Formats: sequence, structure tokens, C-alpha cells
Amino acid sequence: MKFFTADLCDAHGDKIDVLEPKLQSYGGEEHFFGPITTIKLDEDNAGLISLLKTDGKGRVAVVDAAGAYCAIVGDTLMGFAAQHNWAGIIINGYVRDVVNTKHIRVGLWALGTCPMKSQKKSPSHSQIDVSFLGVDFKEGNYLYADSDGIITIKLNLLS
Repeated sequence: MKFFTADLCDAHGDKIDVLEPKLQSYGGEEHFFGPITTIKLDEDNAGLISLLKTDGKGRVAVVDAAGAYCAIVGDTLMGFAAQHNWAGIIINGYVRDVVNTKHIRVGLWALGTCPMKSQKKSPSHSQIDVSFLGVDFKEGNYLYADSDGIITIKLNLLS
């Protein structure tokens, strides 16, 4: 379904949160939306791997890696996301394998790139509220992304 975040902001501006423009697109889909599923991790992407191997049902995984400088997602995890029907992944962290991730039909936004893979340090926490770049991400709210930016709102504006 076609939408533009600018139009959604014009129509629902008082209800919308806009992510600070610090993330870049690294996935094969720049234009996507879906209900939010959250996960917080500390350089250990094992919990995210498990999440992306479940049926995404068009959801968007919002990952708070606290900006840790290691790659949280690469082409392998993007492959899991595509295979299991995830609309996108938003990361407060870094990615790698971007030559390949640009060809996988899933949205992927992150702070930047890092060739070093994630380290196995500590367990993740999922389905909790996470906050970064000026937005409080809540489980079940909706995220919309396109070339103008990323926004969230409690409602599905496209149904």
C-alpha cells in the first residue's frame, strides 16, 4: 500500500512521533510499514536471530543496541527476516554486508556500518518499550518509513 510519511504527518501531526534523522537505509525496501516489535540487546544479537526466525507477519523489528559499535545485522539476518515475512528492521546500532542487504526485500535502517560482527555478551530483552533518537517505541504501535524519514503512531493509518 502506497503512503508518504510527509502526508501522514500533515494529516496526523499531533499524534505522530518523528525519529531524528540519524539513520540510513541499507535494505532492499526503503518504503515500508508495520506494527512494532521491540528488542533491546548489548552487542549480542542471538535474541534478534531467534526473533527474525519467527513469522514476522509484516511487523517491524525495532532494535536498541545502544549504538554499540559492532554489526548487529548482516545479510544472514536479513535473509531470515525476508524468509519469515518481516517488513523491516530499525537499529540503534550498526550493520554490515550492505552490498548484499541492499538486494534483500526488507527495510533496514541503522546508524551506519561496521565490519565487526556482534559479540556474545549478554541476553536480550524483547517486547519492552525502548527509546532512541527522540522516539519512545512501544510494542504494537505502528512504524512508517520512506525516503523522507521514519515515524511512529499508535494507529494503523492504512487500514
